[in-house]
Amino acid sequence: MTGRYYEEFEEGETIEHDKRRTISESDNQRFCDMTMNQQPLHLDSEFAADTEFGERLVNGLYTLSLAVGLTIPDTSDGTIVANLSYDDVEHPHPVFHGDTIRARSTVIEKRETSDGERGVVTMHVETFNGDDALVCEFHRTILSLKRPNE
Repeated sequence: MTGRYYEEFEEGETIEHDKRRTISESDNQRFCDMTMNQQPLHLDSEFAADTEFGERLVNGLYTLSLAVGLTIPDTSDGTIVANLSYDDVEHPHPVFHGDTIRARSTVIEKRETSDGERGVVTMHVETFNGDDALVCEFHRTILSLKRPNE
């Protein structure tokens, strides 16, 4: 377990996540297949060549999912009760095959649950490509365990 208990999160704290992932064509293809998303902008190189992007784009939901995955070891691995929401999702810059993405999380709010046994933590997650362009950002709210009494 590498995640943090509720008490270990500090409002205003920024967590730079060390894990990175280079997105392959195969990653994008498999994600589109699993989610039954056959959008030609993600899968058809001839179609995508005639768009403003000039090439296929990585599925934005894959980018979002990968961004969450990159944050888990430093935030909620083994200490989460549930993911409560993903809000205000934006994709300000496209992601292409071969891009390497990284993430950082900033704790924007935390509060104990009404029973005082757990805590709700909201983080603003930003995801960047290798050129440091912001490719995805969102708020992730989790229900976190409090540190067990020892």
